[in-house]
Amino acid sequence: MKALGQRYVQHVNRTYRRSGTLWEGRYRSCLTQEETYLLACQRYIELNPVRAGIVDHPGEYRWSSYRANAQGEHDALLKPHPLYNALGMDAAARQAAYRELFRYQLDPGLVDEIRRATNGNYALGNERFTAQISEVLGRRATPGKSGRPSKTVESEPAIQGYE
Repeated sequence: MKALGQRYVQHVNRTYRRSGTLWEGRYRSCLTQEETYLLACQRYIELNPVRAGIVDHPGEYRWSSYRANAQGEHDALLKPHPLYNALGMDAAARQAAYRELFRYQLDPGLVDEIRRATNGNYALGNERFTAQISEVLGRRATPGKSGRPSKTVESEPAIQGYE
């Protein structure tokens, strides 16, 4: 099976002019503050095929959940999130509210923020949320400052005779 898998990956790499393992660099994720970012992340994901020029509208992309969330198409793989359910009192109201979210493009700053968090595996949320995540994980959950750390120079006592 290992040899078969290796040959398959070689075939895919030659066919699509790529290199590396089959799933290399394909999966990225980040912890997300639901209340603030969940629906924005859904919009970001469902608009990816539009930004990539694959389709003109997210509902045209075969693998998108847009048709279920915005148009009521049944998808047995999806379970609505409570924040999606809070968009309206019934299915028609939720779908209309969800479609309304797509009337405008995502703010480019928000897109950059989502990409930075996802690519760096950082927490996506406000300062309080990221601080809580840092504490729970026991590591930094936000990007650090680039460059070398600044060194605080304290005044050293003068050596006698070399003042």
